[in-house]
Amino acid sequence: MELILVGDVEHLGRRGDLVRVANGYGRNYLLPKGLALHSTPANLKMVEAQRLAQARRDAKGKAEAELLAEELTRRHAVLSRRAGETGLLFGSVTSRDVSDLLSANGIEVDRRKITLEHPIKSIGNYRLDIRCHGEVTAQLLVSIVPEEEAPLKRLKQQDDESNRLVAELEFLVDEMKAARIDTPDSDSG
Repeated sequence: MELILVGDVEHLGRRGDLVRVANGYGRNYLLPKGLALHSTPANLKMVEAQRLAQARRDAKGKAEAELLAEELTRRHAVLSRRAGETGLLFGSVTSRDVSDLLSANGIEVDRRKITLEHPIKSIGNYRLDIRCHGEVTAQLLVSIVPEEEAPLKRLKQQDDESNRLVAELEFLVDEMKAARIDTPDSDSG
């Protein structure tokens, strides 16, 4: 049976693809679920028109995503958290925290598009990948600093001040690592 896919079907094809499937699969699953249409000249024309419209929307979306990626790459996010002497945070920084900071500054990014395998649990500088589009990814510089009097949440342009902050933070992290190595174990003796 030859059908036109109305939506993406895993292991079969993408929207608009003309596929050949077993009669039972088409008749009992794809057609009743609205995932496919019979392959008729009228349906082929309709799907082709939809495909062209989708291609135009995708091109526009990609152009917008490239602008967003360029903007994110030029930014520096600074967040403060309470931390111990070793630099480990009391809590963590998640993709939601980064997404909220961006939203507060007028940049809407879904938290699920921020690539963060594990929550950040120590102070330091991090480069987070943000998927703006299927083909466009941006890198956002995020610095987690120890909290002093009040919480700090700031999104700024990368400049000399950003470079100084990054260098100071790297120095602080190196000092904390050295302090951890130099401290004798309390178990030995």
